[in-house]
Amino acid sequence: MRIAQVVQRYFPYIGGLETHVAEISKRLVAKGFEIEILTTDPTRTLPPEEMVNGLKVRRFKSWAPDEAYYFSGVLKKFLALNASAYDIVHAHAYHSFPALYAAQTKQRNRLFFNPHYHGRGHTFVRNLLLIPYKSIAKTLFQKADRIICVSKYERGLIRKDFDVEENRISVIPNGVVLEEFKNLQKQKKSYRTILCVSRLERYKGIDFLIRVLPKLSDDVQLEIVGKGPFRKNLTKLARVLKLEKRVSFSESLPRKELLQKYVNADLFALLSRHEAYGISVAEALASRTPCIVANASALQEWVDNKNCFGLNYPIELDALADLINHTIGKKVDEVYLTDWNENVEKLSRLYLSC
Repeated sequence: MRIAQVVQRYFPYIGGLETHVAEISKRLVAKGFEIEILTTDPTRTLPPEEMVNGLKVRRFKSWAPDEAYYFSGVLKKFLALNASAYDIVHAHAYHSFPALYAAQTKQRNRLFFNPHYHGRGHTFVRNLLLIPYKSIAKTLFQKADRIICVSKYERGLIRKDFDVEENRISVIPNGVVLEEFKNLQKQKKSYRTILCVSRLERYKGIDFLIRVLPKLSDDVQLEIVGKGPFRKNLTKLARVLKLEKRVSFSESLPRKELLQKYVNADLFALLSRHEAYGISVAEALASRTPCIVANASALQEWVDNKNCFGLNYPIELDALADLINHTIGKKVDEVYLTDWNENVEKLSRLYLSC
């Protein structure tokens, strides 16, 4: 069975969506499916075709203002000419145009759709643009043979906002590679760390983690891993607050280094307003690192008040400081997490039955 995974960004970009597509795709190949990644390249500097970790990746030139939307006429033309060459076109991300192209060019192929839907845009302008876009993008839900959500929260949003029949929706959460975490050991250090692994966008709430540092003990440092358009704002904030020595940034880390950061951290925090799942929270818990999340969107599904604690918006710095002091360094009990292998088994059964 030949399957195209259509996604606006892929390696070397790093993020939850990119991780999702990579993890399901390499396991589907191992099960005998023929997978191609169809993605865009707004930089126009990456190879148009290459093999990445055993997966064929095709990149198409695009225009992505403010790292959003990912307009690509060449990708749409390719799909119009070639969609029928795939048994299934599996489109990802409601909030960008490649998924819409997959719906508009559907032919004899079956269409699977992972919305990764937040319900809102990530900026005021993007939120306004979603209003007219919704009338166009409803074709995604109309033409999809199967809609896959990564959380019950996302399923609820889809049902409410698009009036989709429940029998067309399956919930298959993201997973964790549990084997990766088995032999990792916490390294000794002379300070305590709060870790945030996230795309650097305003809605992720990372600025609160910087603003709260003056209210915490001097031995607490913040490590931010990720890239995105809000980085300049965050580095400026750290500089204005004279916190450069307590805030560090890194991106595109080798997997082993990232895993070690999860394990070494004394606390993981993600105060995002909008998430369909939260892969980084799952990985932090797999590392036995306690978590603080925004008590909003799908992140609230992680809150158990033992290993993961929630904080309501609007975020108050005193309340955040109190919760950090309560949670940092806590021992994490074993948490039930689904493995990617388990989830891909469910997905492969859906492919074969469709």
